[in-house]
Amino acid sequence: MIAADKERVRNMKRRDFIKTAAIGGVTTGTLAAPAIVSAKSSIKWKMVTTWPKNFPVLGTSANKLAELIGEMTDGRIKVKVYGGGELVPALEVFDAVSRGTAQMGHGSAYYWKGKVEEAQFFSTVPFGMNAQEMNAWLYHGGGMELWTETYEPFGVVPAAAGNTMVQMAGWFNKEINSVEDLKGLKMRIPGLGGEVLSRAGGTPVNLPGAELFTSLKSGAIDATEWVGPYNDLAFGLHKAAKYYYYPGWHEPGTTLEAIINKKALEELPKDLQSIVMNACRVVNQDMATEFSAKNNAALDTLVNKHKVDLRRLPDDVLEKLKGLSEEVVIELASKNKAAKKIFDSYNKFRKQVKAWHDISEREYLNVR
Repeated sequence: MIAADKERVRNMKRRDFIKTAAIGGVTTGTLAAPAIVSAKSSIKWKMVTTWPKNFPVLGTSANKLAELIGEMTDGRIKVKVYGGGELVPALEVFDAVSRGTAQMGHGSAYYWKGKVEEAQFFSTVPFGMNAQEMNAWLYHGGGMELWTETYEPFGVVPAAAGNTMVQMAGWFNKEINSVEDLKGLKMRIPGLGGEVLSRAGGTPVNLPGAELFTSLKSGAIDATEWVGPYNDLAFGLHKAAKYYYYPGWHEPGTTLEAIINKKALEELPKDLQSIVMNACRVVNQDMATEFSAKNNAALDTLVNKHKVDLRRLPDDVLEKLKGLSEEVVIELASKNKAAKKIFDSYNKFRKQVKAWHDISEREYLNVR
């Protein structure tokens, strides 16, 4: 066959291919379309939270996490957020995620102490590490590995997803002038702080945030802690109690968590898994900075507009609570091998970071 004949045959084959492709709905410009559609087919997740729907910072941070996951995955994952009590009760978030009722949850580890007591180390420890120190331990001191190991039997993967910074000691309808004033005090206070109050003669009560105002106003409880000025103002707690005490000895830097159903996470492609986990890390940092930015103005409003009686807890009360806290934490660490392993890691890191911060952060604040 001569060269001219060969060229005519090649041209005929090209025309036949283009015609066949066009009939089948495939052209050069649409070859990538099925892949794009596949990438944009959304995976629908539910996120249950312990917070009232859209509650400032706590609830809205859960919303931000859902939005961020949607944006970063270009819509491949869509997360619907449910406030406490909407889909499951606020304090049953862990169980819901473990069962697969929801793919994600947002709360804090001390809410699940009845299920896994040692998990409280990953939330907050009275007189323990602050937000900066907790994040350092979790991300660079082995804390996340221990946290993941702790939740493994429940089919749940944890991620730090917020921090309240140092909280306030709380709202009281009676003055606290001595340790004696803690006796008989009925106070909403969760986690290890609640156990410390119990040993001081008080009665700890674990209530979801949505019930605090009514319980305090009605006298069902004598006192409550919540978070800090910004959130406390939003709840109107200044209308239900007279005295506002500091410092937040019980929660010096409470880590909030996103918990993810392990099966649901592992079913995602690797890139989406990475996006979900890193979105949690972004929200973790963002919450701390938002509280730092907004607590200032809120405290000014409480004190100068609403005439709240702001008070510091007496030194002897703080010393008593600190001694009891050490007892409670050491007892928790002795409960089982897992608790001791976590405590040893936490305590070693706390001592090291304290030595550094005593000559850096503390001294700077003293001279500022």
